[in-house]
Amino acid sequence: MSRFFWVRHGPTHAKAMVGWSDIPADLRDTAKIARLSAHLPENALVVSSDLVRATATADAIATGRDRLPHDPDLREIHFGTWEMQGFDHIEDQDHVRAFWDQPGDVRPPQGESWHEVVARVDRGVTRLMAAHPGRDIIAVAHFGAILTQVQQALQVGAYEAFSHKIDNLSVTDLHWDGARWHAGTINHIP
Repeated sequence: MSRFFWVRHGPTHAKAMVGWSDIPADLRDTAKIARLSAHLPENALVVSSDLVRATATADAIATGRDRLPHDPDLREIHFGTWEMQGFDHIEDQDHVRAFWDQPGDVRPPQGESWHEVVARVDRGVTRLMAAHPGRDIIAVAHFGAILTQVQQALQVGAYEAFSHKIDNLSVTDLHWDGARWHAGTINHIP
């Protein structure tokens, strides 16, 4: 059995849609980071997206665990021209509502659709599982990337997956039994 422990990166405090912008995480709460690290399996491999908020979080919780190279397939949703804008500041409100209310093929201008995010993250997970069969993997990633995997484990639609809260520095553990994913805890805060 393979287990993935999905950790959402530390908070950025941004009040906008942050996708591929490379902004740092606030990792000053060292006690919370220590609790998070202690909660995770000691012999797990650690991987993260290549964005600094994820790489710095992964480095902070790695504490002696083997660290894999950063993986761009674990990045957040690419929000295109909506990047770093508040929801209410986007001119085409019908388009942005459709993106969140009917996730699937709707994409932000110059960004990616939900289905494209799912395919990208799935590609990364498949590659990691093939390279490290049966190993526990701590994957430090982003809200959208984590929800793609929650969607599969719960076998729900994208809209239902979006109903799950994924807090910063939370853990979502998913288990692969050889045929399908199963959800352990979602959004656990140690």
